[in-house]
Amino acid sequence: MDKEIPMRDGYGKALLEMIPTNPNIMVLDADVAKSTRTSWVKDKFPTHFIDMGISEQDMVGTAAGLVLGGMLPFVSTYGVFLAGRAWDQIRTTVCYNELNVKLAGAHAGISVGSDGATHQALEDVAIMRVLPHMTVVVPCDAEETRKATHAIAKAKGPCFIRFGREAVPVVTGEDTPFVLGKARLCRAGEDVTIVANGAMVHEALGAASELEKEGLSAEVIDMHTVKPIDVPALLESIRKTGCLVTAEEHQMYCGMGSAVAECVVHHEPVPMEMVAIKDTFGESGTPDELMQAYGLDAAHIVAAARKAVARK
Repeated sequence: MDKEIPMRDGYGKALLEMIPTNPNIMVLDADVAKSTRTSWVKDKFPTHFIDMGISEQDMVGTAAGLVLGGMLPFVSTYGVFLAGRAWDQIRTTVCYNELNVKLAGAHAGISVGSDGATHQALEDVAIMRVLPHMTVVVPCDAEETRKATHAIAKAKGPCFIRFGREAVPVVTGEDTPFVLGKARLCRAGEDVTIVANGAMVHEALGAASELEKEGLSAEVIDMHTVKPIDVPALLESIRKTGCLVTAEEHQMYCGMGSAVAECVVHHEPVPMEMVAIKDTFGESGTPDELMQAYGLDAAHIVAAARKAVARK
């Protein structure tokens, strides 16, 4: 663990693992197959791959048709274009009809880096989470992405999985359990709960180590499934620690932090701080520069945890 691998490698690997035993899988891409790792499918199983070109709306519509023909389509492109350009088709054709389409949004979050604001998906979780019947998954590393891809293939109904471009530390192993809709306890603690997903799980673990030096015991939860969110796991943790920090590579509004806040306000109000993009667009830069500039690194999680603890 802690070896750095792009999450998209886990997506591509899972597709290669599933196709031999599930001949109904069809993989659709919008002219970015090398970026999404669906080129691996194109090379090894060419009859299971369709390049739709830069035509995201048509790609989702085609996937809906494939479902009605008995196939299991995986739709793959950059998250910002999939969630944004094809939202109407996802809403009205896929979700309204509860079709078994799997949507994979690659290059998500601020860490896309030099591609800049136009390519940084910072709103995708929000606009997917709001759709009825949609499952939303944000895995934390390549291995969890692999397991999550297997899981959504078995789940019934529309699913959206998002993952970044950059190599990130692998913090899970082959034996680490993954259950759709069930949060994973990464580290037990007593003083503050840190709920994170995506690349922020590694940052949260780093923050917990720093907080330990200050005498604060942080519990870290990997909330990989944003919808349906694991309410029992969240409540069990915050009833123990009494305060909470959420950390996500997404807009502060309507993402995982908001989903957690909805749960907290309904069941167990506690002091809560949110680490996320603060109502702004991204810009170009290296991933590390952007994570620091937008307040998403471990140091900012530490600061948020201190504030949450002080409010108890």
